[in-house]
Amino acid sequence: MGELSSNGWGVATARRIAALIFALFAGISFASAQEGGTVKSDATPGTPIHWMEWSDEVFAQARAEHKFVLMDLEAVWCHWCHVMYAVTYADPDVRREMAAKYIAVKVDQDSRPDISNRYEDYGWPATVVFDGDGKEIVKRQGYLPPKPMLSMLEAIVDDPTPGPSVVAEKPIVYASTSRMATAVLARVRRAYEAQYDGKAGGWGFSHKFLDADSVEYAMELAREGDATAAKRVRETLRMEEKIQDPVWGGAYQYSAGGDWDEPHFEKLISIQAQVMRTYALAYTQFHDAEYLHVAERVNDYVQGFLTSDDGAFYVSQDADQVEGEHGGEYFKLDDAGRRAKGIPRVDKHLYARENGWMIAALAELYAASGDRKYLDEAERATEWVKAHRALVDGGFNHDSPHDEHDAAGPYLDDTLAMGQAYLALYRATKEKRWLEDATAAMTFIAANFGARNGVGYLTSKEPTDRYSQVFAERDENIGLARFANALYRETGDAKARAVTEQTMRYLVTPAIATRPLSGGELLAVYETTHAAASGAMPHGPVVARAK
Repeated sequence: MGELSSNGWGVATARRIAALIFALFAGISFASAQEGGTVKSDATPGTPIHWMEWSDEVFAQARAEHKFVLMDLEAVWCHWCHVMYAVTYADPDVRREMAAKYIAVKVDQDSRPDISNRYEDYGWPATVVFDGDGKEIVKRQGYLPPKPMLSMLEAIVDDPTPGPSVVAEKPIVYASTSRMATAVLARVRRAYEAQYDGKAGGWGFSHKFLDADSVEYAMELAREGDATAAKRVRETLRMEEKIQDPVWGGAYQYSAGGDWDEPHFEKLISIQAQVMRTYALAYTQFHDAEYLHVAERVNDYVQGFLTSDDGAFYVSQDADQVEGEHGGEYFKLDDAGRRAKGIPRVDKHLYARENGWMIAALAELYAASGDRKYLDEAERATEWVKAHRALVDGGFNHDSPHDEHDAAGPYLDDTLAMGQAYLALYRATKEKRWLEDATAAMTFIAANFGARNGVGYLTSKEPTDRYSQVFAERDENIGLARFANALYRETGDAKARAVTEQTMRYLVTPAIATRPLSGGELLAVYETTHAAASGAMPHGPVVARAK
């Protein structure tokens, strides 16, 4: 588990876009009200579902009570997650069946990278049903209306054997070398060419978004004189501006419908970081003032809406001003009109991972512009993360103070993101303290996340639960390969070189390398085989997992 299937565009740098929204349900409308932060249908009587947190104890309870476990894996910012909660889980028949035969578990995917990566193929919301021994019975993508949900719940009770959505993973024969075979590389390059939308611009077709790895690889090609690649970069960046907020600034997550004219309005800090960084890189390379303007305007939005009083960065701002109601009309309003109705909710969690992504982007913006305020913002956030999320020996927790522990962490992505941030700060300032911190992060990764078979690095130190195994996730390994390689080139550290080799052995395996999108794979190969490569920046954030 852990990668997108070929029937939906995945994102290398803009990780795991399971962005096939269920258009069938786009016309649903309903009345909702917010009570204590929980959306409920106004007309629905009955006792609400009792949602529990993910834990081994949940499965013990399920066994004792002869019940199933239903996990609702959601995103705080996800429109259809709001709809699911307000409509489907408010339906009295669904509630009755859930109370009788199921234990309900709700997981915010941003809070649990291990569970999020495990089910990333399924978008948000994802619905997964287990038996009391943790065996998967059903896995469903996206929004489920009440009647299909009830039918599924009843069918599981009648026949609890795993359904067709639960397919055993095929064993992978991993590469014996860190070099991508010539034939595989040629196949990946052909795929990269085919993934470019010559009509609308950008990499990917059904949904339009900034795939930062694909753009950055094209920039490398342009630097070597490839005029077609340069044209594609410029076209993609021009079209991406169509899904940026003209009022408050900031970048929406993506556009549906195969064009750039149907934005989904959620604004993730991860999206802001990748857009800011990509435009800053483009300004440095092409010297187009518009690119610098876009990057700076994104940062203005972040400072205005997604920055805490301490200078750390929040996770996201909702697409819905009223949860579950489509925000299209709201986002047509001017600033005064929006504020009169209220500001969409901001998820004020402060994760090390998201802060690392944003810090690295700010360092790149400082390097591009020379404006000291961007470096000040980056350093202020860095000091907050070090004070509140740092572990001993260079690692980081996700969402807890340094003297506590994550539920299943630590997670690779938090330490990786902060390592990338440190390296970006070093490259922007040449202050050796940042290089030392980056090296400490690499040392922690090497000591805690390496796969036992010597192929790739694992998404978390501990399993999600007693019934599962920890796995390697492709885009985390792309980011790690780039980071480790760049750190090795800066320091000559043999450990960084060894991490690069182990990570690339995973990435060059044909079953991994040929998954879409291809930009990240090609960047990792390019940077590990070119001495002057300029990489090592973040592998990029979660773009659109909403269904």
